[in-house]
Amino acid sequence: MKLLLLFGPSAVGKMTVGEELMKQTQLRLFYNHMTIEPVIEVFGEFRGDVTAKLRDIILSEFAKSDAYGLIFTYVWAFDQQSDWDYVNSVRTLFENEGAEIYYCELLASQETRLERNKSPHRLEKKASKRDIAFSESLLLRDDKEYRVVSLPGELPFENYLRVDTEGKTAEEVAKEIVNAFHFE
Repeated sequence: MKLLLLFGPSAVGKMTVGEELMKQTQLRLFYNHMTIEPVIEVFGEFRGDVTAKLRDIILSEFAKSDAYGLIFTYVWAFDQQSDWDYVNSVRTLFENEGAEIYYCELLASQETRLERNKSPHRLEKKASKRDIAFSESLLLRDDKEYRVVSLPGELPFENYLRVDTEGKTAEEVAKEIVNAFHFE
């Protein structure tokens, strides 16, 4: 089994690249809004506690499966110890089941991400992003309040790749990841 942690700031293209990776490999995709949107729909508001429980169940059950592997998307605040702890818990969960762990960080300028934030595909898949002004305010707030891009040399992982998505299609980025990690 393989776990690809695909991370980067909001609207960098994690879900879209993950979808392309699914087309090019046997990996399955679990992007963060797959739990956020149903919780908002049921409760009428974001509930981080419920979302976290759903994620934990899905990740735990997938780790025990005999699937080829999983792409899990995440916005990682590198200046928050709780995010480092969470990533470590997910890594440990999968490693305990014998999985190989891969890390891919996606980058793009804030200007590009603000444009991508309005893309029809993103709005179709993520209902909570359809209020563009609110969604943009969250993106700008996260960029200001958190460090959502790693520092050079900060990530000590053996299977780590950093990809600048600026000016590239999701298909091109996915091919770069497949080639770097030799995914089937």
